[in-house]
Amino acid sequence: MLYRENRKNGQLLSQLAFGCMRLPRRGGGFDAETARNLLEHAIDQGVNYFDTAWMYPGNEVLVGKLLKPHRAQINIATKLPISLVKRASDFDKYFQQSLEHLQTEYIDYYLLHMLTSFDAYRRFVDMGLLEWAEREKERGRIRNFGFSFHGGPGQFKRIIDDYDWDFCMIQYNYLDTERQAGTAGLLHAVDKGMPVMVMEPLRGGKLAKVPPAAQQVFDAVVPGRTPAEWGLRWVWNHPEALTVLSGMSTIDQLNANLQLASEAQAGALAADELRAIAEARAVIAEGIRVPCTGCEYCLPCPQGVLIPTAFSYYNGDGIKGSKPDRLLYLAYMGAFPSKPGFASQCTACGACVRHCPQNIDIPRELESVTRELERFWSKPAARIAKRFMKGE
Repeated sequence: MLYRENRKNGQLLSQLAFGCMRLPRRGGGFDAETARNLLEHAIDQGVNYFDTAWMYPGNEVLVGKLLKPHRAQINIATKLPISLVKRASDFDKYFQQSLEHLQTEYIDYYLLHMLTSFDAYRRFVDMGLLEWAEREKERGRIRNFGFSFHGGPGQFKRIIDDYDWDFCMIQYNYLDTERQAGTAGLLHAVDKGMPVMVMEPLRGGKLAKVPPAAQQVFDAVVPGRTPAEWGLRWVWNHPEALTVLSGMSTIDQLNANLQLASEAQAGALAADELRAIAEARAVIAEGIRVPCTGCEYCLPCPQGVLIPTAFSYYNGDGIKGSKPDRLLYLAYMGAFPSKPGFASQCTACGACVRHCPQNIDIPRELESVTRELERFWSKPAARIAKRFMKGE
């Protein structure tokens, strides 16, 4: 296992981190024995960073039980479910529950879960979030405080610049260099001295299988190398990525990733390998319907439409032939945000068009998003989901 130094606290973290959200399941619950074997094998092979979240049903409890015998030699990351926070006392409420679930007295890396905008973040700051976090750090119950991010690059930089964070986690892979935080956000965070953990290096597994034309590009350079290996090596090629989360649910996946993590070093990809990835990216990107880069110049929308987010889910995985995920669209446009931002809220006022550097006819494209991703039940379902998450 290769390790990278967290220059903010001096820790050496395994460059492969275990994302526990996808631990194996059987029947209606977890396959606890297989999960135990996976986690213990990972620890034996040097993995020392394990990521879970309050929002993953039952996951913290299982992870806490399985990792308890190894607590002193590993780092546990979990997340505050900010979509459920209604008052300042909820910070303590959900944090304490996580401690109990995980059977631990402290969290090594504690994150705000799924920040999408600066305004949403500031709402929690106004509740006293940062003072609360500082108190918990002084008590030793939070070792490092950060956030995971799912918004656009402009919002990411504003959040980064507002506070002296200990770390952050972003989605990053060779398709998402200009989406969400992107390469610009990654470099900005590192310039500010902030360690960056990477999630979704394979786009939730979507980059583990690429179109035949993209695979041909890869095979012409390194025959037999799997798409998953190409994707992981690309992320590890970036010295700015402190550790890379992978959601592994089988021993074969784990062993393949362990082997890679023992040899893939920053800056190791050759010029022809980087060219192959660029060519494959272009092939895969043919499936992108709207050329939105997520710059957010179109925001704020007078009607509250989350324009870049709408296009992100309309574009699906950005893989030719893939279909957009209607449930993810519903969640990130209606259930998770403080206010809904559905494409159908557009009134075609045109304010966004004047600011779009890609010259996208945004109202027309939002009509397409509405036709494909929204149904008569979308908004009521989002309201019900939001009330459920709030415990109402």
